[in-house]
Amino acid sequence: MPTPRPVPLPGTYLRSPIGLGRATVSLLGLVIAADLFAVYADLVLYDVTDDLMDGATGGAVTGRLDDAETLNSVAGGVQSVALLLCVIVYLCWFWRVRANAGVFAPQAQSMKPGWAIGGWFVPIVSLWYPRRITRDIWDASSPVGARRSYALVNAWWTLWLLSLLGDRLGTVDYGKADAADQMHSGAYQSMIADGLDIAAGVLAILLVLRLTRMQNEKALAGPGAPVGV
Repeated sequence: MPTPRPVPLPGTYLRSPIGLGRATVSLLGLVIAADLFAVYADLVLYDVTDDLMDGATGGAVTGRLDDAETLNSVAGGVQSVALLLCVIVYLCWFWRVRANAGVFAPQAQSMKPGWAIGGWFVPIVSLWYPRRITRDIWDASSPVGARRSYALVNAWWTLWLLSLLGDRLGTVDYGKADAADQMHSGAYQSMIADGLDIAAGVLAILLVLRLTRMQNEKALAGPGAPVGV
């Protein structure tokens, strides 16, 4: 006898995540490009502050420092705009795949749908709720009988948290910097944080592509296909 298909909540139905998935991937690519620009700006500041620490003086090095700080300000603005656009579209995609997961396997969702958005913004719980929800979505979207590995989810989330920590430390240090050595250290920490963000962005792209494809394939399998829990 076939296993009965779980009944989704009233008013829920499948909607294609492909369009939002493509838009999310494009904007994640924009964030990565902005981060690469920021790494270049960090390198410029790192280089000029290194010269200052070695004893360089004069109008030429002062002008380079001013240009480096301006470049860093521009890079920070570009990063903020790219991140804001990406966050908006990413959350729309995340809400969509969470809603679909509630249709595929409603009993496998350990948190209410609203946490798909709120979980990113509530202090403390934002450190693990999005990962937990992503794992629930992954379970619901996985093919039946497939070996489930959370390696991609875990790697993406770990790098995301590390990039947030690195960015916070770099921002604090740079904000307090009033000497060449402090600015030098702040630029180095910013480079590390931006590098981690680039790596997290690459894994986020892979995650979005994978979940989008999994949900599309499960939807195309039709209502008679078994649902993994």
